[in-house]
Amino acid sequence: MSDVIIIGGGAAGLMAAYSASISGHKVTIIERNEKCGKKIYITGKGRCNLTNACDYEDFFDHVVTNSKFMYSPFYSFTNTQVIDLFSKELNMPVKIERGERAFPVSDKASDVTKALLNALKKFNVKIIYNTIVKELIIENNSVKGVITNTESLFCDYVIIATGGKSYPSTGSDGSGYNLAKDAGHSVTPLYPALVPMNTLEKWPLNLQGLALKNVRVTFSQKNKTLYTGMGEMLFTHFGVSGPLVITASSYLSKLIHSDKAYNNDICMTIDLKPALSIPELEDRILRDFNLRNNQQFKNSLNKLLPSKIIPEIVEMSGIKPEKMVNMVTKEERHNLAVLIKELVIHIKDFRGFGEAIITQGGVNVKEINPSTMESKICKGLYFAGEIIDIDAVTGGYNLQIAWSTGYLAGISIEQ
Repeated sequence: MSDVIIIGGGAAGLMAAYSASISGHKVTIIERNEKCGKKIYITGKGRCNLTNACDYEDFFDHVVTNSKFMYSPFYSFTNTQVIDLFSKELNMPVKIERGERAFPVSDKASDVTKALLNALKKFNVKIIYNTIVKELIIENNSVKGVITNTESLFCDYVIIATGGKSYPSTGSDGSGYNLAKDAGHSVTPLYPALVPMNTLEKWPLNLQGLALKNVRVTFSQKNKTLYTGMGEMLFTHFGVSGPLVITASSYLSKLIHSDKAYNNDICMTIDLKPALSIPELEDRILRDFNLRNNQQFKNSLNKLLPSKIIPEIVEMSGIKPEKMVNMVTKEERHNLAVLIKELVIHIKDFRGFGEAIITQGGVNVKEINPSTMESKICKGLYFAGEIIDIDAVTGGYNLQIAWSTGYLAGISIEQ
């Protein structure tokens, strides 16, 4: 009989199994899928951005929800230690790319899972696949085992690492929250986060597939800035996506899902030329026009903007498309510059859990001991990973949360 049962064979569960094993425990993982790490396989576009090599202090700035709770888990197993574990102990070389993002040198997400599974084999960790945990066995506020769809399994400790509700096709269907509730835990409201957005306007749909690089995006409500950032965004068949939009969604999630706070009044303002002030952009437009004196306005912006967006800018500018550029007035040039610097889109809502990278919300952190990851309500019950109400922006931070909380849960179990 195993003394530790881990529910979920994702990033947090595998790391918890590893740390519990090196601590001398006999471990069983119960995984509902036919293989472990299904969500790991799709992270980082199949390359697995396994952590971020930022300075320790900077890590917490990228945690959106309950960053203070992460102090103990993170310092128990830092990003540096994660990189060292994989590259030195698990023989999976790691490289650091732009934005301090860490990837396997092979660019294969599958290598991350393989490295952990190979390590677990050495500790004789048992993995039961295609099995669902229906409920926990609890006696006198202490966990005693689990009941699956096929049998009852007894143990001294249980770690719930079932993930959230995002990408349910990977097995993260939210079932872990019911197990937590049955043990007496409360679960905060659940929202899709790190997710694309639907727009009220239809014109962004005409730009499907257009990626804008080195733009500044600002999200605001009633002139109050909610998020701003520089980088890349993408137009889609439903609205907007890309790194800037995905990151912003985590900061807007609670607001946009609140009926009281959200009235289709969140504006996304795109600065297509952030390196230029409005007067500088006006001068640039004038220079371009002077080189095209005998051209129509609709054909004059190809040196300034991506071709796909030009028809939309022309239409919104109010300048007649066939107007010769030498007839465009100073006021019209000014208004064009403002439009390019302040292109406004209204956000309708977010896409659902099926497209969300992570879940915002989860098991209330006030009910978990941050020094051990053990439940304050049910003895012997631990939590790790996305099931907890902690989330971060893209760039490897969410996987670091999984590694840190999983590792701490595993090593905290009593000998």
